[in-house]
Amino acid sequence: MSQTVNLDRPVRVRFAPSPTGGLHIGGVRTALYNYAFAKKHQGKFLIRIEDTDQNRFIEGAESYIFEALRWLGLNADESPEVGGSFAPYRQSERKTMYRQYAEQLVASGNAYYAFDTAEELENMRKELEKAGAKNLSYNALTRTNMTNSLTLSPEETKKRIEAGDNYVIRIKIPKKEDIRFFDIVRGWVNVHSSTLDDKVLMKSDGMPTYHLANVVDDYLMEISHVIRGEEWLPSAPLHVFLYQSFGWVDKMPQFAHLPLLLNPDGQGKLSKRKAAEYGFPIFPLDWYEKEKNITIDGFREKGYLPEAINNFLALLGWHTSSDEEVFSLEHLIESFDLERIGKAGVRFEIKKAEWFNQYYIRLKTNEQLLQYLKETLSNLKVNTDFDDEKLLKICNLMRDRITFPQDIYLEAKYLFEVPTQYDAKAITKNWQGEGLAFVDFCQNNLSTLKNNWEGENIKHHLHEWVEQNGYKMGKVMPALRLAVSGVSGGADLGMIMEIIGFENVLQRIEIAKKTIVITN
Repeated sequence: MSQTVNLDRPVRVRFAPSPTGGLHIGGVRTALYNYAFAKKHQGKFLIRIEDTDQNRFIEGAESYIFEALRWLGLNADESPEVGGSFAPYRQSERKTMYRQYAEQLVASGNAYYAFDTAEELENMRKELEKAGAKNLSYNALTRTNMTNSLTLSPEETKKRIEAGDNYVIRIKIPKKEDIRFFDIVRGWVNVHSSTLDDKVLMKSDGMPTYHLANVVDDYLMEISHVIRGEEWLPSAPLHVFLYQSFGWVDKMPQFAHLPLLLNPDGQGKLSKRKAAEYGFPIFPLDWYEKEKNITIDGFREKGYLPEAINNFLALLGWHTSSDEEVFSLEHLIESFDLERIGKAGVRFEIKKAEWFNQYYIRLKTNEQLLQYLKETLSNLKVNTDFDDEKLLKICNLMRDRITFPQDIYLEAKYLFEVPTQYDAKAITKNWQGEGLAFVDFCQNNLSTLKNNWEGENIKHHLHEWVEQNGYKMGKVMPALRLAVSGVSGGADLGMIMEIIGFENVLQRIEIAKKTIVITN
């Protein structure tokens, strides 16, 4: 580990989502990186709910966030759910403590009261537009012409406050000053104060804005490292200035701003619209949008395994020196290093997520796959007289052919029901001549295998019959498969016949001979 990551104090990191909707998969990656970093250094992983924006608050969003993180195994050491010595962990429950810090900044000359009405603010913007100004914000230049405690006398300011006039508290950004800080991912960042505006710290309703609450909470909760998305990089200079204004520089956390997740085409930040266009989820779990009365698919409900999602997300911006690809959560924790996170945006390649899902499904035991299959059968209300022994055989037969758990049934559907339709191309190609003759031969001779109806024995005799009768394998086996399953390809035919059962195989051959003749 180089010296750019400071580990001089106990590692305490936080994931701080807002309960304003479904948890974006980019947020999940942020949580994963925070979790891995904390556990790597025997630190603490906090979840803090940043719900200061009550206008955007959505009922159920907070519980959704916790359910999603539990599904992925990213359990917090401190949170609204589990508590902790720095409680409360909801910003709305910490409301009373923020004002004293805002007032502290006013007293030190680093913030001020602003009484401007919405109309006055709009007029300011219009005047700036007329003058051709590029920066239309409330800043060191424009505040001198506005209604605030910097332009009003102390007596007038006090009078307005006591009279109950609406006001906000704004940070007082200096006119000409460099704000410099180190970012673990991006190196040194230098921003001139003239590019910043006097952000509101305390709103007129008494609620703090994200900027004030975020910095105060990180300080009070002794956060050592702030690991968050690139979209927060423009806010970082303001946050650094707040630490300086409070005199908390020695307790300021190190920053690491993660690269953007890009749409699969590389154009723009990963969006819900693009995800829908490409046909993949953008939320970890199903999310119900009440206003539109629609449910947006989640990765869990689509059949992705949590270990596959963690592995996939881990590599979207981070890599090891050996360029390994497969990481359990435990292995990720051992290997994780903030300095191996890149700056460049990363395409969201869903095919790679599918590959990981296939990989982790193949690590499951047949007994574990059986539970998935039973769940699918229950959800689809599929009636079957197959016992667990046969269902386990189906799982074993299909395990290397599936991407998602529900695919076990979808790939093996023909095992559960007699075909009502048959592959048209296979009919044209195989349901004639040698193929049809072999199906007849099998129908007349399968009874000799009845007492030893096992996949390997069936397969052996089928091949033997092909040789004895001078048939060509590629001509006749597809015809038998078509009769038994209705499709032209699939798993081992001997095992298919074993699972379906002797009587049912004969029945299917008889039905196929009648049905296919009729449809042709």
